[in-house]
Amino acid sequence: MTPTITALAIALLVTAVPATAAAQTVARPGRAAALKKTSLFLSGAAAGLGVHESGHVLFGAILGGHPSVARIDYGPVPFFAIHHDDVTRRREFVISSAGFWMQHAGSEWLLSKRPHLKDERAPFAKGVLTFNIATSVVYSVSAFGRFGPPERDPRSMAASLGRRGVPEPVVGAMILAPALLDWYRFEHADASAARWASRGAKLAAVLLTFAAGW
Repeated sequence: MTPTITALAIALLVTAVPATAAAQTVARPGRAAALKKTSLFLSGAAAGLGVHESGHVLFGAILGGHPSVARIDYGPVPFFAIHHDDVTRRREFVISSAGFWMQHAGSEWLLSKRPHLKDERAPFAKGVLTFNIATSVVYSVSAFGRFGPPERDPRSMAASLGRRGVPEPVVGAMILAPALLDWYRFEHADASAARWASRGAKLAAVLLTFAAGW
């Protein structure tokens, strides 16, 4: 299974929205305008969630995992997951990683095509990027602390690498690095070192497929 961050990452987004809306209200008075921008921001976040989950579904179907939606009960926090049949460890790594790969592709497209996104009036695009970064942060924290449902993506990825798996915090660092670099790129449009480091980290995450299941 590959559980989503339905509760935790969205909580980060909800925390960020009031500040965004308040800033917009100060800059351009009018509750209707602020509401519209906040709605677009949240729509972008929802689109980011859809892209993340589509990665699990797409690669699960391609690799014979027969993906389906399943509910996960983990304390009071509601989760759902894209469940798939048992597959080889290498295929498991790909399916579990696919959500992050899709996020990376989306973030890279945004930051490459619109390097000055921070200065644009683009709440939808900023919502997508914020979701991507928040998702990676939440997943990495869960990996560092080794908490969350046992089907969580970082745990599945860690168990699939090498002959006997690797410590989950190693995967947490792998997930966190491109997120922090993309945040830095958002804040500093001309940071060429961060741009290439981010791209390298994302490419390395894909190439690790060759280190899975051997």
